Parts: sequence; C-alpha cells; structure tokens
Amino acid sequence: MTLVPWLGQPNLPFLSLTFTCHLKPSFLLREIPEKVPKSIFTRRIGAIATMANVLLAREAVFGAKIANGFDFKMVAPDQTLEEAESGIRGHARALLEVKALIESNAWKDMQKALRKSSSLLKQDIYTIIQSKPGSQRPQLRKLYSNLFNSVTRLDYAARDNDATRVQEYYEKIAITLDDILSRT
Repeated sequence: MTLVPWLGQPNLPFLSLTFTCHLKPSFLLREIPEKVPKSIFTRRIGAIATMANVLLAREAVFGAKIANGFDFKMVAPDQTLEEAESGIRGHARALLEVKALIESNAWKDMQKALRKSSSLLKQDIYTIIQSKPGSQRPQLRKLYSNLFNSVTRLDYAARDNDATRVQEYYEKIAITLDDILSRT
C-alpha cells in the first residue's frame, strides 16, 4: 500500500486530527490592566454623602412615631413603689378600655392602644413585684407572665383579624388583671 494513490484522489473526505485543550481561567493567567480609570468620586466625597444620608434619614429610622412595638424597658428609672401602685389601676383600666375598639373591629387602633397601655402597666407591675417579699414573687411573676403572653397573643389575633381569638384573649386578660389587682 502506498500513500500516493490516497493523495491523488480528489473526492476523499478530509480527515484531520485536532486536539484542543481547555484551560481553566485563573487569576494568574489574567492580564492586569496597566491603568485603572479614575473615578470622579473620591472616598472623602463618598463618606460625606453617606453621613449626610444617615443624618437625614435618622428621624425616619429611629423615630418613635414609626415604631409601634412593645416597650421593653422594665422599670422606669425614677419610678417609686407609690407611683407604681397609684398608676397600676389607671393603666389596667386603659388596657381594659380596648374592649370598645374590639367591638367596633378597629384593629389597628386597638393594637396601638393595647401596646401603649400594656407597656405602662408592665412597668408598674414589675416595680410592684420587685418590692414584694420573696415568697410572694413567684405567684406574681406567673400572673405577670400569663397577662403579657395574653396581651401578645391578643395583638397577634388582632393583626390576623380573628375576632373569636381576640375575644378569648381579652377575657383571659381581664381575669388575670383582676387576680393581679387583688394581690397587690
């Protein structure tokens, strides 16, 4: 067999062997640009713009009118036992006055009134519990926990517009408040 007849025939398919090699890109193979285009903004201008936005948006982020959540501070710094005892009945009454808002299905207004009165009541009850002897504290803490767990559940039920659960938790709150007020 000779190679000459193969080369002389014009209609034979073109056969070629090609090898390809694919390399994974790496950081070492990439070219580093010689000159980075300079931005019109510098770090100083960026820092000034950021601080201006923070200072201007401070009221929107940290404003008290926007956050209608529960107030978690436990004892007012200057609250005495006498102030707590004198304020507990009024704050308990304010908490029970959300009944009218429940009956009118004004859920958002009820939630705002509930959160405001419950935070004040929470401070009063906690101050009173701290002044009681150690033997009475566990009972009052359990009632305190039941009361404010019911307040939280009432808030969630109002958010979900569930009138039956709202009524159920309101009744639990009223019973627990009566029990707490009879012991203080």
